[in-house]
Amino acid sequence: MKKRKKLTPPRPPVTARASVTTSPARTLDLPEKQEPDCPPLGLESLRVSDNQLDASSSQSFGLGPHRGRLNIQSGLEDGDLFDGAWCAEQQDAKPWLQVDARHPTRFSGIITQGRNSIWRYDWVTSYKVQFSNDSLTWWGSKNRSSGMDAVFPANSDPETPVLNLLPEPQVARFIRLLPQTWLQGGASCLRAEILACPVSDPNGLLPEVPVLGSSDTLDFRHHDYKAMRKLMKQVNEQCPNITRVYSIGRSHQGLKLYVMEMSDQPGEHELGEPEVRYVAGMHGNEALGRELLLLLMQFLCREFLRGDPRVTRLLTETRIHLLPSMNPDGYETAFHRGSELVGWAEGRWNHQGIDLNHNFADLNTPLWEAEDDGLVPDSVPNHHLPLPTYYTLPNATVAPETRAVIKWMERIPFVLSANLHGGELVVSYPFDMTRTPWAARELTPTPDEAVFRWLSTVYAGTNWAMQDPDRRPCHSQDFSLYGNIINGADWHTVPGSMNDFSYLHTNCFEVTVELSCDKFPHENELPQEWENNKDALLTYLEQVRMGIAGVVKDKDTEIGIADAVIAVDGINHDVTTAWGGDYWRLLTPGDYVVTASAEGYHTATRSCRVTFEEGPVPCNFHLTKTPKQRLRELLAAGAKVPPDLRRRLERLRGQN
Repeated sequence: MKKRKKLTPPRPPVTARASVTTSPARTLDLPEKQEPDCPPLGLESLRVSDNQLDASSSQSFGLGPHRGRLNIQSGLEDGDLFDGAWCAEQQDAKPWLQVDARHPTRFSGIITQGRNSIWRYDWVTSYKVQFSNDSLTWWGSKNRSSGMDAVFPANSDPETPVLNLLPEPQVARFIRLLPQTWLQGGASCLRAEILACPVSDPNGLLPEVPVLGSSDTLDFRHHDYKAMRKLMKQVNEQCPNITRVYSIGRSHQGLKLYVMEMSDQPGEHELGEPEVRYVAGMHGNEALGRELLLLLMQFLCREFLRGDPRVTRLLTETRIHLLPSMNPDGYETAFHRGSELVGWAEGRWNHQGIDLNHNFADLNTPLWEAEDDGLVPDSVPNHHLPLPTYYTLPNATVAPETRAVIKWMERIPFVLSANLHGGELVVSYPFDMTRTPWAARELTPTPDEAVFRWLSTVYAGTNWAMQDPDRRPCHSQDFSLYGNIINGADWHTVPGSMNDFSYLHTNCFEVTVELSCDKFPHENELPQEWENNKDALLTYLEQVRMGIAGVVKDKDTEIGIADAVIAVDGINHDVTTAWGGDYWRLLTPGDYVVTASAEGYHTATRSCRVTFEEGPVPCNFHLTKTPKQRLRELLAAGAKVPPDLRRRLERLRGQN
């Protein structure tokens, strides 16, 4: 890693060249209210390809025009292939960044940011705009009052997006941004998004602009808290027999954390029916997951009413829980800023400033310490680790949203989950925390590495965007080289993640899905994002059928045994039965030796084969009470001890 440069306080802007006279145009006639008119052209979402971007010069390939995209993030080092902006050469007296829309386009505005870097301060403070139909002849955006070239105010820090609407929208194919001034001591660096509406070609010579769309007639828009609540109510009213809306708690600001349950018996855990969940909006500014879950509940309701066999089977064999907004306070902040102006981080945290994905109890450390001491699994269990004492104290820094989700996890026997995020295109799986203390990244697999890689590959392999062979990396890592999946700790360590907590505190296997390069895509992107993810969302839910499932019962009474432990030879992670004695154990195809045990019962072991056929494979157990347990129950009931039990107890005493 390069030695960190000493950051100095920002100095006044420097002008691009002495010959530029901008004072007559300084009084720019901007609209009274700066609100986006046209949707984004697609620099941030990558709909604009790298070869549509050009520039007068670049300091390096990593600072080339293809890096001049709104919210693009740099790598850890300056000077690599993945820097955080387009930067012109220092000696470039007339720098420009150019975008080819490829079609006649109505340009209406520009959004800019400075350079994303932990090492440098670089941003443009003012710029001009030019247009062309052939990239040879150019005209500028004019100030309406003076008729001179308009000079637009740009950025005063590297990260805050700044919107400028054009005094008059212009129809052209090409647009250029010409930096006029930038931070003194810095370079002419910027990231941008162009607001543009497609227009028809009057000569009919150019192909039609591809339209983003979906054949599903769903509500494709961003929903604030009130609109989300209204939509969930509408879905419940449309499909009352398969839906239930309930709340698991409140945010710090008092907004309810609403869940949509979808099943043929809503409100009831059916014996042998697995419970699955999707959670979105943990980071409030990562809005796509929220909208996908709202679209998913609409889609499942509509297709169930139509009799779609895939959806019908899913809802009759599975109990699905959809939490679209775990951090509603953060989302409201991001929503009111707008999809293009919220930036990279605003709204990420809850109202207390807590990152919810670092707020769950660290159960990894006590487990690994016990493993190092040889205490697992004989003295310390390898599953259902308890909450640490410090975490349960009244003054512990635990967000109300986190507490609500933990109680939800403990109340319902979830088997499978996915946590929907945004800002990348990859599926990450536990462990999220590195085993080596203070390591920034390190491969840290769970005992169920094979299952987690299967689950991750299923989602990545059915996601259209992840499977696009022509897509470019979002920011600084090309995850397509690894099948668009990665071990979370091998990406970057996340202590206190929900994925790790879910695996170590409950039976639930959970992965994180990074859905899109753009954390808060514009509404016109939602139909395509739904198509990108629709089949993946359904296919992932169906993976709950993978592995073995069954009921552990008392051999004498045929009553299910709660909290029985299901252990698989060779996998150092057990699961437990629900209150009715039913269990689900996700496993990849293969032959397994499975043992069921419960307090007061003799253990039972059997072989179970998991095939590639749709399961789960039945693997039931009947356990026999130990003589001591039978004696305790008889004495507690005031009954006489049967002769056969008395003789067995006497034999046991003789052996001892």
